[in-house]
Amino acid sequence: MTMPVYFISHGGGPWPWVAQWQAMYTALRESLQRLPDQLPAIPKAVLMVSAHWITDDITVSTGEQPGMLYDYSGFPEHTYQVQYPAPGDPVLAARVQSLLQTGSIAVRQDAKRGFDHGAFVPMAVAFPAADIPLVQLSIRKDFDPQFHLRLGQLLAPLRQEGVLIIGSGLSYHNLRLLDRRGAQPSAQFDAWLQHAVVDSSPQQRVQKLIQWEQAPSARLAHAHEDHLIPLMVAAGAAQQDPATLSYHETHAFGSITASSFRFG
Repeated sequence: MTMPVYFISHGGGPWPWVAQWQAMYTALRESLQRLPDQLPAIPKAVLMVSAHWITDDITVSTGEQPGMLYDYSGFPEHTYQVQYPAPGDPVLAARVQSLLQTGSIAVRQDAKRGFDHGAFVPMAVAFPAADIPLVQLSIRKDFDPQFHLRLGQLLAPLRQEGVLIIGSGLSYHNLRLLDRRGAQPSAQFDAWLQHAVVDSSPQQRVQKLIQWEQAPSARLAHAHEDHLIPLMVAAGAAQQDPATLSYHETHAFGSITASSFRFG
């Protein structure tokens, strides 16, 4: 049994708990709700690579019962009371550290960090029972695509061990152009991204992702590429597996084109 790998666009802030946003997020919610039925088995654990954990050195969460990290601002008070009480998995964290160290990647441990919204928001929609162990892995602050592709490649053995690897970010992330001004650049970049991820061979996919800044509207779509880098990890873990669209719409946030991908 081999688990697939996902790169998901996780939406904005604590959207599942904001009543006026429910209609806008219908397509994303339904894609996340479908995710468990697309798996060959219930995951033994989830390894979440979130755009919202950026560190000098790659770091893995090792807590047995992580808390919550409400890393957003300006939302209704009740969204700061949300709980997602999934257990951590120190054994998986140690396995992640071991796999990365075999590739000469130094890994730090963090036993205190809680789940950030890039992790708990999509998990609460896809796995609301919060009964699957969840471990987070950071991205490195240099955002080197080649490094993060290699990071994913080193993590690939986890897929045969029942672990679901999810890269959580956004296929378009420019908060200054999250309105009609972002419609054209998001569509242009998304068309390139679909070609690079879905229509290319695995070897071509890697090369295109390494050179992502050459894509149409690349720096308008990702002025700061923290939300794109989890895709590199997912694509690396996918190895030779093909990719398909698992979510796509042209009116995310009202007018933005956005996508998620499944590998394998």
